[in-house]
Amino acid sequence: MLMFRDFVPKQLEKQGLFSTGLYESFEGAVQAASKWLATEKVRPMQLETVVLPNLWNEGGSTDPSIMMGHPGSGWNQFLRVWFDDGRDTEAHPFR
Repeated sequence: MLMFRDFVPKQLEKQGLFSTGLYESFEGAVQAASKWLATEKVRPMQLETVVLPNLWNEGGSTDPSIMMGHPGSGWNQFLRVWFDDGRDTEAHPFR
């Protein structure tokens, strides 16, 4: 069965009134995905780097700039792993 799992950098410190939150690097999310793939019995089919604007802080802006100069205005980046979990082998569309 086709499934996906997202690996998001972990939050290390919460956002304060006058400070932004602190997150691990994107490489930390990649390492978590590598560890998960090594322990699970799934077949990875596609790995994607997903980058989304922080719509909650930008009010849905279509501005393509990554940073607008004020705290919390950045973009969110994470790793998505598409995989085959090995279930439903007879009805699987790719076999």
